[in-house]
Amino acid sequence: MDKDHQGHKNFLEEQLQWCKEQDRILEEMNVKLHEMKRIAEYAREHELNSAEINELNGQLNELRREVHFLEKQLRSVVH
Repeated sequence: MDKDHQGHKNFLEEQLQWCKEQDRILEEMNVKLHEMKRIAEYAREHELNSAEINELNGQLNELRREVHFLEKQLRSVVH
């Protein structure tokens, strides 16, 4: 295998790893967004007291922070 061919192969392997990492981050985001949806649907379907509302809001805020963190990771992985 000549040097150019090996260099191209290495580049493609790096690209594949980059894609796998992007996919992993997107999957984590998807899981968290589905959890947020589940919480919102639960809140819509039930009459909640203020303590329950505060707890669900806290969960939503934590999930929002986690999604934001993952979004930053997604953008920071520039190739």
